[in-house]
Amino acid sequence: MRFLTAGESHGPQLTVIIEGLPANMKVDIDKLNEEMYKRQGGYGRGRRMQIEKDNVQIVSGVRHGYTLGSPITIVIQNDDFKHWRHIMGAAPITEDEQTEMKRVITKPRPGHADLIGGMKYQHRDLRNVLERSSARETAARVAVGALCKQLLSQLDIDIYSRVVEIGGIKDDTLYDIDTIISHTDQNDVRVINEEIAQQIRNKIDQAKKDGDSLGGVVQVIVNHMPIGIGSYVHYDRKLDGRIAQSVVGINAFKGVSFGDGFTVAEKPGSEVQDPIHYDTSRGYYRSSNHLGGLEGGMTNGMPLIINGVMKPIPTLYKPLNSIDINTKAPFKATIERSDSCAVPAASIVCEHAVAFEVTRALLEEFESNEMSRLTQQVTERRMLNTNF
Repeated sequence: MRFLTAGESHGPQLTVIIEGLPANMKVDIDKLNEEMYKRQGGYGRGRRMQIEKDNVQIVSGVRHGYTLGSPITIVIQNDDFKHWRHIMGAAPITEDEQTEMKRVITKPRPGHADLIGGMKYQHRDLRNVLERSSARETAARVAVGALCKQLLSQLDIDIYSRVVEIGGIKDDTLYDIDTIISHTDQNDVRVINEEIAQQIRNKIDQAKKDGDSLGGVVQVIVNHMPIGIGSYVHYDRKLDGRIAQSVVGINAFKGVSFGDGFTVAEKPGSEVQDPIHYDTSRGYYRSSNHLGGLEGGMTNGMPLIINGVMKPIPTLYKPLNSIDINTKAPFKATIERSDSCAVPAASIVCEHAVAFEVTRALLEEFESNEMSRLTQQVTERRMLNTNF
C-alpha cells in the first residue's frame, strides 16, 4: 500500500492517489469529511481554517460506495485559490508582473524550509518552497488516513488521539481506554481534563497576544490490533520504526516515542518490561503496557500507544531576525498567515498518519486483494492468542 500527494498551499487543489486498498471495502464519504473537519478545528487555529471547506471528492477507485481494488484518487479543492490565481497560476508571467504582485519572498523564516529549500532547488522566490512545505499538505494525509480508519473499523480496530501537553501545561494522567474514547472530542484543545484545558486556552491566548506560537505533545491509541503485525526479522519491517518515520514526517514534529516513552530511561528494567500472563478465556496478556503494545517491532495484543512531539509553528507574528537573500541585509522574517497553536489539529493528523502505517502493515501481513478474505484472516490471527 502506498500513496502520493501533490499540490501547493495556495494552489487550486490537493490531490492524493492511494494504491493497495482491498476491493469491496465499504466507503462512507460523509465520514471521510467528518475527519477532514476535525483537522480544521482546535483552539488557536488561524483564519485559513475559516476559508477552506475541506470536502473530499473521490474521482477514481470507488464505485457505488465500494472500493474496486484499483488506485483511489481524492481531490481537495483550495477555496482560497481564487484570491491567489495570478500569484500561483501555472501560466508564465513577465518579470514586471512578478514584481507588481509583491508576493515574492526573500526573507526566510527561521525553523522553516524556506532558506534551505531555496538553496537546494535554487529558488530566488522562497514562495516556491513554502507553498509545498506548508502544513496544508497534511489535509491530503488525513484523507488517506480517513480511508484507512474505515478499513480498520471494519476489522474491529479502533484508533483515537488526544493532546497530552501544550506549552508546558500537561494532562499526562494515565487514563484508561474507555475514558479516552468517551472524552476524545469533548473540548477544543482535545485535553481530557477540563480544568487543564482552560489553562491551555489561556496560554494560547497569551501566545497569540505576544505574536508567538506554542508546541506540545499528542498521543495516539490503537486498540484491538491482532498480534504479530510487523516483524523482528528486518529493521525496515519493524512496525514501531515505520510509525516513527511517518509521525516525524508530519510538519513540525520533532520526536516520537511509544508507551512510557523517554521516561523508560529513568527506570530499572523491572519497571519497564510488561509481565506476561495466560488465561484460558483471553489467552496471553500483559499486566501493564509500558512498551506501548510493541515488542520486537511487532504488536503484542495490547493497545498501541504512540506519543508525538510538535515544535511551535515557525511563522511568528513578531518574527525573528533573518537575512534578505538578495541584499544580504538583516531583516525580520516574512510573515505568512498562520496559527498560534496547531497542536489539537496536529493530534488529528498524527492519528491519521498512524492509521496509514498500521493499515499498510496489516495489508502486508495478510492476503489483501479483497475485503472479506482480509477480514477472515484477521479473525483467524486473533484466535492464535488463545491457541498457541
